[in-house]
Amino acid sequence: MTCSLPSHLPPLRSKPAPPPSSTAKLLRLPLDRTSTRTTGFKCSAGQTGFFKKLGRLIKEKAKSDVEKLFSGFTKTRDNLAVIDELLLYWNLSDTDRVLDELEEVLLVADFGPRITIKIVESLRDDIYAGKLKSGSEIKDALKGSILNLLTAKGLKTELKLGFRKPAVIMIVGVNGGGKTTSLGKLANRLQKEGTKVLLAAGDTFRAAASDQLEIWAERTGCEIVVAEKENAKASSVISQAVKRGKEQGFDVVLCDTSGRLHTNYSLMEDLVACKKAIGKVVSGAPNEILQVLDGTTGLNMLPQAREFNDVVGVTGLILTKLDGTARGGCVVSVVDELGIPVKFVGVGEGIEDLQPFDAEAFVNAIFP
Repeated sequence: MTCSLPSHLPPLRSKPAPPPSSTAKLLRLPLDRTSTRTTGFKCSAGQTGFFKKLGRLIKEKAKSDVEKLFSGFTKTRDNLAVIDELLLYWNLSDTDRVLDELEEVLLVADFGPRITIKIVESLRDDIYAGKLKSGSEIKDALKGSILNLLTAKGLKTELKLGFRKPAVIMIVGVNGGGKTTSLGKLANRLQKEGTKVLLAAGDTFRAAASDQLEIWAERTGCEIVVAEKENAKASSVISQAVKRGKEQGFDVVLCDTSGRLHTNYSLMEDLVACKKAIGKVVSGAPNEILQVLDGTTGLNMLPQAREFNDVVGVTGLILTKLDGTARGGCVVSVVDELGIPVKFVGVGEGIEDLQPFDAEAFVNAIFP
């Protein structure tokens, strides 16, 4: 993880201050030497298929972490457990009452009115057509309908990191959604897969944001670029970070950005400036623009997701705090309504609790 700095770059914190024209500095933080790699390959500049291999490894890791996903959706699963009771003694004459109660349960879990009605009416048609003849068959059909909603549009849930280094990922979202924390956990996951990661402290608006990201850099063994002075432009800091990533052979640059309300158009335009600054350094970047959404807000996340997507073109979603809510059905609503894939879900407070999203594992976690 060590690399030497070219002489024209600003010095480290312990050295004399850089020239006034510099807008960012590189902090080389102590690495956690006790951490272990979970894969047997090392990344190097120009390694053919590295990003493709990385995506496959992360996806495979998601399948092995099903228990974390299962425990993370405990509240949603408990809320939906009443469905088993409804279907246990189901009989044909009781169909309308059971389906009405099923509809209410799905709405409470934030599946959304349109999706809920679509699912329930499909079940009703199949029951009266004689295709579903038992409670277990109805439950299997329910799970199949939800899985189909999550996969029908062929959305790819793995990270798309392109073919040239560094791959650049922007993390965006409103205040308080868990943006910086999600970035730190993503950095940890990438580092453990043998990736050389550089963090960019592009949240120049919130006073403690850089400090928070520096802590994550130390925890994950990543290097970080922060603003050299107050009131620095986020686009300048991020641009400097991407340049360093390109010059020093980093595999991935993770860019934090300031939290902002989706209704604050001047701040939203600042995101556009950050995106353009990245593209000037690395053609075709950013490779991913991931929006962090607070899962506890349920369907209220849809308007902000639409607005961010309209402004910067969101490529994937990170849904956080899903372990703290019984409204896990919002995952299905977001995918179906927006056509944007969920790439990661936050199912706990631990550093390993940002899980790659797997549709089948999700359905099995909420409907055991």
